[in-house]
Amino acid sequence: MASVHQQLVSHAVQSSTLSDVLERVLDKGIVIAGDIKIKLVDIELLSLQIRLVVCSVDKAKEMGMDWWVNNPIFNSQAQQPQIADSLSKIEGRLAKLEGASAG
Repeated sequence: MASVHQQLVSHAVQSSTLSDVLERVLDKGIVIAGDIKIKLVDIELLSLQIRLVVCSVDKAKEMGMDWWVNNPIFNSQAQQPQIADSLSKIEGRLAKLEGASAG
C-alpha cells in the first residue's frame, strides 16, 4: 500500500517542461478573455473587451481563423504587383522631372 501511495505522490510531483506546456497549448489552443470597465458614479467611462487566442496555425485554420491568408500585408506574393505598380509610377514621375529640368 505504501508503494502505491508513493507512486501517486511522485507522479503528481512530476512537472512538465516549458516545451511540453507550449506543445499542449499550441495543439489544443487556449482562450484568455477579460473585460475591463471603468465607471464613475454609475457612468461608464471606458469599456475594454480583450479576447486572446493562442494556438498553432493548423489549429487556427481548423477553427476557421485564417484571416492572414488573403490579407496582402501578410502575403508577400500578393504585394509583388503593388510594388511593381508603385515603381513604375515613380519611374514615370522621375522621367517627367528629368525632362522638365533638361528643357
